[in-house]
Amino acid sequence: MKIRILGSAAGGGFPQWNCNCETCDGCRSTRLNAIARTQSSIAVSSNGSDWALINASPDIRQQILSTPDLQPNRSLRDTGIKAVFLMDAQIDHVTGLLMLRESRVRLPIYCSARVKADLTSGFPIFNILEHYCGVDWFEVKPDGTPFTVPGIDAVQFEPFALTSKAPPYSPHRAAPAPGDNLGLVIRNTVTQACALYAPGLGVIEPPVERAMRQASLILVDGTTWTDDEMSRRGVGKKLAREMGHLYQSGPGGMLEVLAAYPQARRVLIHINNTNPILVEDGPERAAVHAAGVEVAQDGMVFEL
Repeated sequence: MKIRILGSAAGGGFPQWNCNCETCDGCRSTRLNAIARTQSSIAVSSNGSDWALINASPDIRQQILSTPDLQPNRSLRDTGIKAVFLMDAQIDHVTGLLMLRESRVRLPIYCSARVKADLTSGFPIFNILEHYCGVDWFEVKPDGTPFTVPGIDAVQFEPFALTSKAPPYSPHRAAPAPGDNLGLVIRNTVTQACALYAPGLGVIEPPVERAMRQASLILVDGTTWTDDEMSRRGVGKKLAREMGHLYQSGPGGMLEVLAAYPQARRVLIHINNTNPILVEDGPERAAVHAAGVEVAQDGMVFEL
């Protein structure tokens, strides 16, 4: 089983198009040793040619151009993408579906009923796609019930609910419920090796702990370094926790959480453009590495 990181940044990418914070400006000007990143998404395959796309970011076209395995290699019009799984209905995880509208077949999309409701009402991408390639929806239950994807052999996907909110545009933004945001265990059914993917994670609850204990690869929320990072950088007022993300540093932070799972390769993903861990030779990156944790970048591939 292969897991490929297509995009490792949070919404807006890095550097963000309209941001002149320390890290964005430093990346553009090359003043800082920092690598540009596209918006968060991964792909999973059992044979290296047929892939399940996990989230469809607005950068999907660039990500496909950077990934030969996803390109049309077998016929005049073709793709290595066999299905799309959506972990939530956030704009930075679903807008790429519009770029896939030229598919020669109806798009198989796996998501919860809550996500489908958002994508047929507040942000009706499913409705729009019916005028192009069309959508075949497969319901994913947020209770750990496993499912498989045709063409992705010997891989089992096990979704579970995370405590979070629906997107700001959602009609049920003020009434969060299981299915608004999912974590995902990805299991090789031959070896039983598995990975946890949770790019949006604000609370470490029992299902998360169970998934971390069994995982040999943990791809987990790396959005901000501190809880008040947005205000420190002068770009916003919300705390990381208010946005549904667990900061990395200090007591109770993600690095402290990950220290309890040394059996796994631990990788921070979904990194906000303000996060100082993006500076390759900075003290925050050194602290991450000292904790035995890695920082994701586009193009990384893991085999389980």
